[in-house]
Amino acid sequence: MHEIGEYIVKSSNGICKIEDIVHLNFSGADKKALYYVLIPVNDDKEKIYMPTETENQSVRKIMSSEEAMELIIHIPDVNEIWVANEKVREQRYKEAVRSNNPVELIGIIKLIYTRKKKRLDKGKKTTAIDEKYFRIAEERLYSELEISLHKSKEEVHKLIEQYRENDN
Repeated sequence: MHEIGEYIVKSSNGICKIEDIVHLNFSGADKKALYYVLIPVNDDKEKIYMPTETENQSVRKIMSSEEAMELIIHIPDVNEIWVANEKVREQRYKEAVRSNNPVELIGIIKLIYTRKKKRLDKGKKTTAIDEKYFRIAEERLYSELEISLHKSKEEVHKLIEQYRENDN
């Protein structure tokens, strides 16, 4: 069971802070069950109630600072998640976001970045789907790194660039 004040990654909502653990008094709610009161970090006005009993692969603790640094160091080693079929690609993007796996998010970000660069070189625009999932994947990854490392988004960007430049 997670604790109040802890940050978790919820596949459908991204990073959330556990504000409380309560019994609900709503009609239709199991009054004996305990629920996490979650506040998404990207929308502090929203509250999500999640039964403590339903914890599964869609929820995990955020990375420790050590895990976050290890991930950043190994970003150059992460392969793009290539999907040649346009129709299957969006499904793969969705799976990567739902996976709650930072390495999968990096793979998607790298793929979309490469696709965007190639399209711009040909005078084409980025596809709306690529743009959408790039934003989602980057937001999820950077939010977790910011919290894990206690750094701003700009500091996380600089840190990633520093390791990327050292790899070249």
